[in-house]
Amino acid sequence: IGITANVTGILANHGVNILDISQTIVQGYFTMIMLVDLEKLNVTFDELRDILDKKGKEIGLSIKIQLEEVFNSMHHV
Repeated sequence: IGITANVTGILANHGVNILDISQTIVQGYFTMIMLVDLEKLNVTFDELRDILDKKGKEIGLSIKIQLEEVFNSMHHV
């Protein structure tokens, strides 16, 4: 309960716009993927990553963020 609210609240507080969101359960694990716009990000990317990592540890989750270029490179066939 509250996973989506925790993550989206942090993103909103730091000027991140959510463009698309997908949530599902994969092999018993909650999985959420977001496509976001960082144009109005009010902290550095590294700071946002650290903020999300800290929140994840607080609520017992692993929260990862990566640039689209990295994601695309990792998933290019």
